[in-house]
This record gives sequence, C-alpha cells and structure tokens, in this order.
Amino acid sequence: MKELRCPKCGSTFTVDEADYALLLGQVKNAEFERELDRRVHELEQTQAARAEAEQARLKAEQARVASEQKMQVQTLQAQIAQAEQTKQLAVAQVRQQATEAYMKKEQELATMRSQMEEQLKAAQEQIAYYKEMKLRLSTKMVGETLEQHCATEFARIRPLFPYAYFEKDNEVVEGTKGDFVFRDNSEDGVEYISIMFEMKNENDETATKHKNEDFLAKLDADRKKKGCEYAVLVSMLEPESELYNGGIVDMSHRFEKMYVIRPQFFVPLITLLCQTSRKSLDAKRELALVKAQQVDVTNFEEKLVAFKDAFGRNVRLANDRFADAIEEIDKTIAHLTKVRENLVKSTDNLSLADKKLQEVSIKRLTQGNPTMQAKFEEAKGNKE
Repeated sequence: MKELRCPKCGSTFTVDEADYALLLGQVKNAEFERELDRRVHELEQTQAARAEAEQARLKAEQARVASEQKMQVQTLQAQIAQAEQTKQLAVAQVRQQATEAYMKKEQELATMRSQMEEQLKAAQEQIAYYKEMKLRLSTKMVGETLEQHCATEFARIRPLFPYAYFEKDNEVVEGTKGDFVFRDNSEDGVEYISIMFEMKNENDETATKHKNEDFLAKLDADRKKKGCEYAVLVSMLEPESELYNGGIVDMSHRFEKMYVIRPQFFVPLITLLCQTSRKSLDAKRELALVKAQQVDVTNFEEKLVAFKDAFGRNVRLANDRFADAIEEIDKTIAHLTKVRENLVKSTDNLSLADKKLQEVSIKRLTQGNPTMQAKFEEAKGNKE
C-alpha cells in the first residue's frame, strides 16, 4: 500500500500498488506531452529565428557587396576619365611647345634677313659714295713718290685704325719682299685683316714700259710668304687704260683676293676691305651664335621627340594598365556574379529549410519509430 497526501486539503489516503502505478503513469504521460509540446514549440521558434536572421544577414551581405561593387566601378571610371584628361592635356602642351618653337625660329630668321638686307644696303651706299669720290679726285701725283703718297694718306686716317700696323716690308723671304704690309686687329686683339701692298709708278721705270700684269704673280707670292689675306697693287702703270682708270679692279679671277687700284683709291680700298672684314668677323660671330641657337633648337627638337616617345610609351603603358583594369573589373564582376548566385542558392536552401521546418509534425518525427508512435498514441488517448 502507498500513502498519498492531497496537495489541496492536506488529507492522506492509501492506494494499492496497481492504483499507484496507474496514477504515476498518468502524471508522467501528461508531463511528457507538455514537455514535448514545449520542445517542439521552442524548436519551431528557434528555426524561424535562425532563418529570419540568416535572411537578414544575406540581404545585408548582398547590399554590402553591391555597394562595394558600385564604388569600385565608380572609382575605375574616375581613374579612366582622369587618365584621358591627362593624355589630352599632355598632347595639347606638346603641340603648343612645338608651335611656339617654330614661331620663335621664324621670327629669328626674319630678324636675320632684315639685318643682312640693311648691311647690304649700307655697303651699296658706301660703294656709290666711293665711286662719286673717285670722280672728284685727280689721277696726277705731283711732287712726291707713290710710296710717300700712300704713307702720307694712311697717316691722315691713322686715328680711324688705332690698332693697325702699316709699315715698309723690310723682311726679304726667298729673295723677294713687298713694299708695305697692313694689318689691323679688333678691340679684343684678334687680327681680322692683312694686306700686302706693292706700289708701281711709271716714272720709276725709265727703260721699259711695264704692264700691271707683270707684277701680279710676284705680289701673290709675297702675300703668301708673309701670310697676308689680300694683295693690292697701287699702280700708275698703263695710264691710258680705261680698265684701271675706271676704279678698283678685282683680279681674283687670276689671283686670289687681289686688286689693282690707282693711288686715289688707296684709302677707300683700305676702308672698304676693313669694313668688309669687320662685318665678316661680326657675321662669323653671328653665324656661330646662329649655329649655337640651331644646336639649341636641335636639342629642343630632340628633347621634344624624346618627350613624344616617352609620352607615347606612357600612353601605351596606361592603355595596357587600362586593359588590365578592365580585365580585373570583368573578373570582379564574374566573381561577384558567382557570389550572387551562391547567395541566391543559399536563400533557396534557407527557404527550403524553412519549408521543411514548417512541415515538421509529431507524425513525421515518429515515422518509423513504433515505440514513440505508441507513446504518442497513448498520451493522446489519455488526454482525450
């Protein structure tokens, strides 16, 4: 016998073993059913919460990936636009520099042409002046020898040639010498002209009448022996010759840099040759400057070509990098597409899991388990 106490009134009563076992079974079946219902309910809530949380996480992940993808595409588009703008600016700068260099060179050439034209005009005016002077001078030399006359005439213009040398040629080389040697230097001490003079007066030749051509070969040899640039024969020979009376006669077709003149052209010829040589010296200096400038232009053109090559190489590299970037973008898009597909599949799997969760029942849980089926049936019968 078992003694039991009523939980409400506190009274006690006794039951036999069979009744006690029956009461105990009823209590256990009811508690088991309540516990089973509670566990099933908790499982359903947990699965639903997990499914909802996973869906929320997947949506957030999709949004994050989409945002990052969009930002990457925008960044790449901005980089591409900036590279294109840089390329256009560089091309415009190269074109502007080339145009400016061409215009500068054209301006320099125009200035040089203008200067040369002015110098030519001045030389022509000076020649005209000497021709006019020749008409006013007398061809007669009275009371003095030709050498004395020339020495005196040069003494008159000596102030115009402060650095000049004009002396009798007393140095005999290989048995011959000239009459006078003229040399002049620039302010910086550079000799820019030298002249070998030979003077021939008709009165000095008492035996046989000579021609000017008789002395040209010796004069040319004396010029070379003394290292002079020009050779000038000041002659009173052939007084009736219209050729020699007409002015300065250039004999360069016979002997290099040789002239035959009458005495009245002695000073004008020295002045003309000096001015020409000085201008030639200036022209040489200007030519050297122009060559230096041309070297600068050549260097600029070489630098411009090198810049173009380097720029083209950079553009090609930029294009290669651009292609690589596009390829990487394509790869990223393909990867993100794959991730999206996986996310969609995960969502489908979650939906399927939720569906399966919704289909969970006591019948499905106890399928294939006769013992649990019997327990549930017994609990269900007791409950009814």
